Amino acid sequence: MTLKDYLNENDLFAADAGASIVEVREGYSRAVMKVVKGHLNAGGVCQGGALFTLADLALAAVMNSRGKLTLSLESNITFLHSAVEGDVLTAEATETFNHHKVPYYEVKIHNQEQQLVCTFTAMAYRKKNDFPFEGLM
Repeated sequence: MTLKDYLNENDLFAADAGASIVEVREGYSRAVMKVVKGHLNAGGVCQGGALFTLADLALAAVMNSRGKLTLSLESNITFLHSAVEGDVLTAEATETFNHHKVPYYEVKIHNQEQQLVCTFTAMAYRKKNDFPFEGLM
């Protein structure tokens, strides 16, 4: 089972939110989610938790793309542009600093018009344990 398949099948919260991984390679991942009515907050725009979920799923893929179990220590999100119902959001995650124990990542979420919706940064802890998947692709 690939990392992409493993996360898409086992991250049940992200799957219920409509988020899925579409690409993973070492130090990079991409996830997508279409904004639906259930993502909207009382102001009529995409709720921040839905955006965080999409970014966090992309983060999980990029963090574990080197084959070692890696867990988030701290994540920060900055909202820059509203997402509305019907928007198709893409989260691209990159490994900014590949430290053997405490790597650092950045995720950018854009809408279908390439507008930057939010940025997300994270520090993680890389364990010695292998992640339970066979390959990236």
